[in-house]
Formats: sequence, structure tokens, C-alpha cells
Amino acid sequence: MTKKHKKDIVDVSVEEDDELQLQTDKEAEGYSKKKHKNKKIRKREERIEVKIETVHGSSDKSLPLIGYFPSGYDPEKRQRDEEPRVRVLKNMKRNHRYQLVVSPNQSSTVEFVGTNYSGEAAAPQICSYALGVLDKQSQTLKIVQIEANKIFRLEPRFGDQDNAADEAPNVAENEVTKEDTEAKFNFSTKKSERAAKKERALRANRDPEAQEDLNKKMADAKVNTEALEVSAATTSSARNIPPHDISATMPQQAYPLEKIILKGEWRYLLDIAELLQEGKDITPAAYPVFVCNRVHKIDEVKDEEAKESLACIFSYITHLIKFKDKNSMDGFSAAKNHKLPNILTQKFNDMFANPDSKRLADDKRDLLISYVLVLTLYVDNFKTEFSDIAKDLRMSTGALRRHFEHLGCKFIRENSIMLATLPAPLKFPEVRMRRRR
Repeated sequence: MTKKHKKDIVDVSVEEDDELQLQTDKEAEGYSKKKHKNKKIRKREERIEVKIETVHGSSDKSLPLIGYFPSGYDPEKRQRDEEPRVRVLKNMKRNHRYQLVVSPNQSSTVEFVGTNYSGEAAAPQICSYALGVLDKQSQTLKIVQIEANKIFRLEPRFGDQDNAADEAPNVAENEVTKEDTEAKFNFSTKKSERAAKKERALRANRDPEAQEDLNKKMADAKVNTEALEVSAATTSSARNIPPHDISATMPQQAYPLEKIILKGEWRYLLDIAELLQEGKDITPAAYPVFVCNRVHKIDEVKDEEAKESLACIFSYITHLIKFKDKNSMDGFSAAKNHKLPNILTQKFNDMFANPDSKRLADDKRDLLISYVLVLTLYVDNFKTEFSDIAKDLRMSTGALRRHFEHLGCKFIRENSIMLATLPAPLKFPEVRMRRRR
């Protein structure tokens, strides 16, 4: 029994070997067929030595135009009986703008239109296109540049056949802004972008037609005299100075005092007058140097009402300077113990304070300085020496001189001392514009 079993096993193994033999023979035969096919394919490959010629564009030769149909339209398969009609439209004003129009036939209402300045062609391009033509007989490969280095995307349009020709110049005119915006991709720096904007503005000014239209419009325009009067009345806010009257013939009327210190504020400015009545001194620890150097003028005035007015002006100057110090980094410690009347605190916050910061804005600080300087002119009878008030404002005399000039003041020298005077009527300095190269 065991021998028979072994024999069966041997027979089975032999049969399995025969099957493997047949399988390997088939694989070998298939491999030889594939190898034979590869040899045939290799025999079909041909090597041609060609001479490459590059053809550039010239005035007497037109370069080829290349377009494609994203809709899937194939002019060779669809229209075998009648060839499609191809037209190339060129803008008369801008020679580099082309429009390619393909009509399937004469009776078709569909046209395929593509341009080299709008749509896909207006996107930034980082490569160049060329057309290669291989001639096996002469063994030459000609590489030809394509027109405008753009590939036309031919989109279908429905309508009359002549619409595309009529739209060509109009589209070119409407695409000016698009071309200008796309030109930003060519700028490497902000400086070159600004130079290009200036160049476009100069080109617009040199256009004779645009200049004629502008002259006609300006000739027909009516001058609004009321608006000019209103603008003249609001120059105080534009010049960032206290309320003033340009037509005033006296210095006292040029900057009216009643518009600087309002009627309801005078009774809150009696602190200096009360200290003098009590026989106390006005010291630099609590008051500006300008006030301390001129407080003796109050005793020189004989009229009681004028004395009180001068003391109130001194007090108002003090409150303005202390408000400036409270809202600055360098003078906060000198003004932290100073008490302002509530009515003046609210007024100064509305006029000078910056809601977004504890520090005064530059224009508001300049306006506050202008108020102080006008009041110093009142104290010195419109002829003031400004070295001490410059210390109180923590400024140099040179910087303060520009503020006086902005108010319309002139300068004279008496006994080697520079004085600021206020002539009437007011004459403000002209704005000087520097001409750029």
C-alpha cells in the first residue's frame, strides 16, 4: 500500500512538471513575439539631420496667428463642403491689437472671436510661443515667431457677421483701463509704478482732443462767487489759526478777542487778579515765565476794567500752556497739579484733544500754539519779544518764528532784540511748492 501511494505521488509530480514546461514555453514564445514587435517599431523610427532656421518678423512679412477652439469646434470635420472664413482685424490707433474672427460658413450666425489684448490674453505671460515647420525633403526646420506672442482663444459669439468688425475699435477703446491695470504685473518696484502713472498722466495731457474738450468745458463753466465767499470765510479752519478777519484795518480787529475768549469764560479767569489783591506773588513754579515777566503790566494800567481783562488774558495763556503740557511727554510733570476750570477743560478737549491718544496731534498742537501767540500779541500791544514764551512752549525761537509768520506777523529788530509785530490788514505767506525733477 505504501508503494502504490508513492507511485501515485510520483506520477502527479511528473504531470505537474509537464504543465510547468508547457507554461514556460508559452511565456517564452510570447516574449519572443513582443521582442519581435519592438524590433519592428524601432525600425520605423527615423533620424533626420535638419537645419534650423529662425524667421523673425519684418514690415513686409506678416507673422502667423495661432488660435484654438475651447468649445470643441473642429473646422475640418464639421465643414468639409465649404471652408470657413477667417478674418484678421487690426486696430487703427493701436497697431499691436489684433482680433481673429472665424466664421464656419457664409450663412452661419455663430462666429468664433479671439483677441490678443483681453480675456485670457490679458493675463501675465511668462513664456514665448513659436511655430515650427519641418520640411523632410529639404531637411529644414523653420521656427517662426507668432503674431504678438499670443495664442487667440476663439470664443463663440452669436449675431451678425459684421458685428465683430464693428466692435473691434470700440473694444480697443474700452480696454484701455484694463491694459493699464494689467501693466502693474510688469512693475518690479513701487517707484517704477509711480513713474508709469505719471507717464500716463502726461500722455493724457498731451492729447490735443482731450485738451480741446477740457478748454470748452472750462469756458462754459460758471464761477460760483458765493462758494468763493464761503471758502474765504472758512480759511481759519483751513489755515489752522484762530478766527480772524482779513479785511481788518487794525491789529485788534484782525484776531477778535471775543472770539478767542468767550463771554461766559471771563469769570473763571480771575485767579491771578485775586492773588494780586491778596498781595501774593506770581511765581514760575505755578505760572509760565512769560506771565511772570509781564505781570507788572497789570499795575501800570489805570483802568480797573482793563486791569481785569489783562489778568484774565494772563490766566487764559496759563491754562493753554498747562493743557499742552498735560497732553505731552516732556511737560506732564510740570502741569500735573494745575487745575483747569471745567468749562475750559471741556472746550480744550473739543478743540485740541486727540480721542485716540493722550498726546496732541500735530495739527491740534499747532492750533493751540497759535492761540497762545495771538494772546501774547495782545499783552505786548502787538509787538512782542518771544524768547520767554518759546521756553514755556518748549520750543526754539526759530521754530516759533514760523508760527508767527503763519499768523501774518512781521519781524523787526530794536536794540538788538527781535520783535514780532502784527500789521493790518493781514497778509499771509504764500504756499511754496517745490518742483520735482
